[in-house]
Amino acid sequence: MHSIQDDVSVSIIIANYNYARFLKCCIDSALEQSHDNVEVIVVDDASADDSACVIAAYGSRITALLRESNGGHAAAFNTGFAVSRGQIVLFLDADDYLYPNAVSEIIKACDGDTAQAQFRLHIVDERQRVKDVFPPQEFPFDSGDVTPQLLQKGRYQTTVTSGLAFMRSALEAIMPIPETDFRQGADGYLVTVAPLHGKVTSIDSCLGAYRMHGANHSVFAEKLGQRARWRVEHDFRRMEALSDQAADVGLTVPLDVSLHDTVHLEERLASLCIDRQRPPAPDDSRVPPGDAGPV
Repeated sequence: MHSIQDDVSVSIIIANYNYARFLKCCIDSALEQSHDNVEVIVVDDASADDSACVIAAYGSRITALLRESNGGHAAAFNTGFAVSRGQIVLFLDADDYLYPNAVSEIIKACDGDTAQAQFRLHIVDERQRVKDVFPPQEFPFDSGDVTPQLLQKGRYQTTVTSGLAFMRSALEAIMPIPETDFRQGADGYLVTVAPLHGKVTSIDSCLGAYRMHGANHSVFAEKLGQRARWRVEHDFRRMEALSDQAADVGLTVPLDVSLHDTVHLEERLASLCIDRQRPPAPDDSRVPPGDAGPV
């Protein structure tokens, strides 16, 4: 029997840079969705590997966009969104992949008030062996109106690029993504400002896989100082974007919003301890033990 859900159009935008070895798995997962009304857009961000050959093999089954110069995460997202038509849009990193029921489950979960949907992902290795769940089940998603959390501390429990979906109406209010500020971590921009335009709908099931491997951005975690500094700087850029977008809808973000975010403060402290010559923020400093005063 025909359902109104069958008519919902969906765009899956795959952002690829030098992931030829994973790209076929990713594209196939988008094409093999159980929901029929899906367009697959692949944006190659000037890869130097065999990505173009992988993409060419799909012919008219996908929309292929080959950028001539490398612009980063935000540029790839912007390029794909500009030609997309779906009422719901997913941005999928090329080293990750979706399960066949992902789009159908997202459509079932969302309603007219949803701006953003989020779901869990299995963490897999290069050979697609399941290692864990992201985010871990012990961390409940924040759902509904998360604007109070954003205005209070600039953060709520969400997930990474490949575990997100957005209503087109919300994206039209916040796109394009600033390409210089979010060359990496464009999902951080999206999850920070999209909820200003509707509620967050959370799905606790794993609807895809988040691949951890030696080349992706997430695993520079072992380089603690680099990781901490990048996250601090990324937070500052997110808060600037949040302030701008909030002003557009008549809301005000406190100037000290980041100081109420314990995750942000932990990253600032880590950065300062590891690289004391380059404080993450101009006013950050280490207090010599003798000057700290009584405890």
